[in-house]
Parts: sequence; C-alpha cells; structure tokens
Amino acid sequence: MPTSTVENYLKAIHGLGQSAGGRVSTGALAERLSVTPGTVTTMVKQLAERRLIDYRPREGVRLTRSGRAVAVDVLRRHRLIELFLVEVMQLDWSEVHAEAEALEHVISERMLERMDDMLGRPTRDPHGDPIPTAAGDLPMRALSPLSDAGEGVHVLGQIVGDDPAYLTWLADHGLHPGARVAVVGRDAFAGTIRVRVGGDASGFDIGLTTAARLMVESGVRQGALAEVTPERSTSGVDASLL
Repeated sequence: MPTSTVENYLKAIHGLGQSAGGRVSTGALAERLSVTPGTVTTMVKQLAERRLIDYRPREGVRLTRSGRAVAVDVLRRHRLIELFLVEVMQLDWSEVHAEAEALEHVISERMLERMDDMLGRPTRDPHGDPIPTAAGDLPMRALSPLSDAGEGVHVLGQIVGDDPAYLTWLADHGLHPGARVAVVGRDAFAGTIRVRVGGDASGFDIGLTTAARLMVESGVRQGALAEVTPERSTSGVDASLL
C-alpha cells in the first residue's frame, strides 16, 4: 500500500506530465510539492526502484504503467471527495481542496463506492476536472482557454487552479463549469477581454492571465446568452439519500 507521500509524488508527476506533455523535471516537481530539490532527488530514486516511475538524471521523470494506476486512483478519490463535500455536505467549492487532500489517503474503497453511488456516478468534479472511472479510465474533453476564444457564447468546461480567493471571485461572477460566457470585446493594450455571464447585461473585464485558466468547450454556441440558466451541480445526487 503506497504511503501518502508516495501518492502525492505520483499525483504531482501525473499533473505536471499532462501539462508538459512528457517528462517532468525534478525542479518542477520540487516547486509543485514545496520541497527541496535534494528531497525530490532522493524520493524519485526510491520511486524508480519500486518501478513506479522512469527516472533519468538531467532528463526528468515519467510514470510507469503501475505509477499511473496509483496516480489515477488518487485523482479519483480526490475528485469524488471534493464533489461529495460540495453536493452533500454543502461546503463551498473554495473550501474542499484542502479537505480532499487529507481524506484522499485514508478513505476506504467501500466508502468511496458509496459516495460514487450517491452522487449518481458523476464524471466531473466541482471544478470541471474529469473523475476517473473505477477501472482507471480518465476521460478527457477538447477544451481551450477563454483567453484564446473569439467573440460569441462559450460553455465553461473546467477551472484551472484551487486557490480559495480565486474560486470565490469566480463564484461571485457566476463563473463555474457549465456557465455560458459571452465574449463581447477585447482590449489588447489593457490585456483584458470583456465578457457577459447569464443575464448580466453590462458585463465585466477579465485579465488574460485569469482567462487563460478558464477552459471552454470547443466551438461557439449560437443563440442568446440568457436562454439557459446553467445548474451548478455536476452530479445526479438523489436528494432522498441525504
């Protein structure tokens, strides 16, 4: 049974590897985990000995099949716990990441399956991240950053980042997975785009740095923005079970 430290390393390598599209440098891993490069070097050698990663000095690391299986299992636990805390426990989505970080290492498989069943076998967590299946499949969607989107209505599919203040700001502006966001203008000099969300007629500006962390579904939706009022829930939780 992997320790919580091993699970955290493998999960971090998985996340960084998806962003980098290949090997992950030990420097990037140290920064993600807030540890020293020396600590990372010692740990990746141990993980390599256990055949959970492929480690090449000066080239970085990548997960083996066994390592990926562990990482995806941790992601499944983390994301189901986050969704359960939001949908059932009614915690704010800005609060659940830290709780899930602690619970993901201790929850039993029986409890996790019960959560999954109560939530209606969901496919997305509160931030729009895909929830791996029990078989280890990780479904992905074609998404692109809002900062690259042209004028028109786009469906917000995924939020990148878990900082509580950032998530609170997004919620205050109606920006959550499933929301329809209309890009109505762009100011190249100010580095902002102007958007309207829901029934907001005036709109507001978003900096390109923030917009780059808001992933939208491919394609522009036709029709008026106010035609749909999206539900925040990402699950089919049965209220009778609560």
